[in-house]
Amino acid sequence: MPDLPRSLCLLLTCAALCLPAAAQTPLPEPVRAALVRAQLPEDSLYAWVAPVEGGPAWLAHQSDTLAHPASVMKVVTSIAALDRLGPLFQWRTPVYADSNGSSGHLYVQGRGDPRLVNERLWLLLRQVMAATGPELRGDLVLDRSALAIPAVDPGAFDGEPLKPYNVRPDALLVNQKSLLLSLRPDAARGVARVASDTALAGVQWPATVPLVGGACQDWRAGLKLDVGDPLRPRFGGGLPAACGEKVWPLAWPDAAGFNARAIEAQWLALGGKLRGRVREGRVPAGAVLVAEGVSPTLPEVLRDMNKHSNNAIAQHLMLALSPGQTAQPPQPATWEGARAEVQALVQSHGCRDDELVIDNGSGLSREERISPRCLGRLLQWAWTQPWMPELLGSLPVAGIETTARRITSAAGRAHLKTGSLHNVAALAGVVHGADGQRHAVVVMLNHPLAAGAEARAVLDAVVGWSMGPR
Repeated sequence: MPDLPRSLCLLLTCAALCLPAAAQTPLPEPVRAALVRAQLPEDSLYAWVAPVEGGPAWLAHQSDTLAHPASVMKVVTSIAALDRLGPLFQWRTPVYADSNGSSGHLYVQGRGDPRLVNERLWLLLRQVMAATGPELRGDLVLDRSALAIPAVDPGAFDGEPLKPYNVRPDALLVNQKSLLLSLRPDAARGVARVASDTALAGVQWPATVPLVGGACQDWRAGLKLDVGDPLRPRFGGGLPAACGEKVWPLAWPDAAGFNARAIEAQWLALGGKLRGRVREGRVPAGAVLVAEGVSPTLPEVLRDMNKHSNNAIAQHLMLALSPGQTAQPPQPATWEGARAEVQALVQSHGCRDDELVIDNGSGLSREERISPRCLGRLLQWAWTQPWMPELLGSLPVAGIETTARRITSAAGRAHLKTGSLHNVAALAGVVHGADGQRHAVVVMLNHPLAAGAEARAVLDAVVGWSMGPR
């Protein structure tokens, strides 16, 4: 989006700053009782409930105050993406060849597609082979220049670099740099057979791991996985036989080398031959397009992101908001450009400039904050937009789906994005009330005890109260 005129920026800023503070309302008795049972003080709760069609809030408790939303921040990213990019938006991954064919190189240009999973990579490489043949005389060059962002240690957030939720953005994000490790017990032989769903060239997993006795508790720790040498991962322990078959999602420890190893393995598995090597580089001027991978449309990606709380998708979607992404060729995306775009959006739709602190758009951040009122106002505005059904359909159904299944007070009658981190429990979305009205609900708990079941009961109490007639 082009820079806003200075006069318009001043007008929007003034309008946001001049918004009156929301009147606070008494806490409903069911919510107060739930806080007491959870041993949480009232000032740990931040809440806002109002008719989604617009109007004053029925519940406003610390609603103008910044709170950490955890993964509920993905609702803001979803709204910004639907508004700025549109429901038909797709990422593209073009593959080029040299203009004169002299070197025989192929160039895969990543443009930030977070859904370039194994199946879609297979389809893309099949297209390439159909256009160029299975034998590649030159190198397979990977262009990752579409994101201009600093490198971050994947273990920096919580010391868990092998957790897929900690995978960092990459212009060429093959299978989200993760794999599923299957362990299938063979009781007769006293072992569990090991298999990975993602082939990586040069990486050799042990064929088996011993079966051991004992209860199936922290079985991942019991395996004692050693990835000091990423090419030769080893197990120092065993899998309890009581566990049965297990699947372990793993972020690959050698994140920098994952793309090259996955693409080389796929090329060879398809019957291709590689005379050169897989390396990084840039697409040269004059290169000829030979194939192009296309992601699912934005609504499909939003469903993956929100129903499964996928941080990698959210961060890539945030970066897609950076100005210049629709240009040809696209300009490198930056966090600064994406944050400015989101701030401009929320300030133009009812939020003051001090009601949002945006970092990477996923909630996996120590810095991100939003006020309940700001997020509630965004939900009210989103309700008036033609893409509202796409937003609503991306949110888990309360009491039934994925992250919202524990919200039972409105089972089957609410679309809610939930979020949790150490010290944070939150939810936001739309509740379909018993009186036929629909309500925008935003609830956040920020407290050291927020991770417990009693704390989640506080969120449930707010949702249940919102179901009643007014």
